[in-house]
Amino acid sequence: MIDNFALLVSHGLMLLAAWRLLSRPDLNDDKAALPAPAAARVGRRPFRKAAPGA
Repeated sequence: MIDNFALLVSHGLMLLAAWRLLSRPDLNDDKAALPAPAAARVGRRPFRKAAPGA
C-alpha cells in the first residue's frame, strides 16, 4: 500500500510540474530566448589545449 501511494504521489507531482511548464505563456516566445552561450560568441577559446606538435 505504501509503495503504490509513493508512486502515485511522485508521478502526480511530475505530471503537475510538466503541466505547469507547458502552460507557460512564454513557452513559444522567441523574444524570451536566452542569449548565446559564451562558447558560441566571437573570440571563443578552445576547450582543450592543443596537443604538442599539432
